[in-house]
Amino acid sequence: MARIIDGSAMNLVGKKIKKLRKQRKMTQRELSEKLELLGVYVCRGSVSRMEERTRTVTDIELYAISCVFGVPVSALFEE
Repeated sequence: MARIIDGSAMNLVGKKIKKLRKQRKMTQRELSEKLELLGVYVCRGSVSRMEERTRTVTDIELYAISCVFGVPVSALFEE
């Protein structure tokens, strides 16, 4: 299977998730809890791994994260 991301990064959105979370003065645990309210179960450790780009992010998780932050999914891919 070909990798489309250079190096060991496993997602393209981790840095933006972290940036948006910090702009909103939200902890990783708070983000995890807000996702859970939407029916998407991502523990705090998984949020950390997403942000560090050592974990993949599913399409369902992307959608829920965009809802929590109030941005379109496409905004998660912007630098």
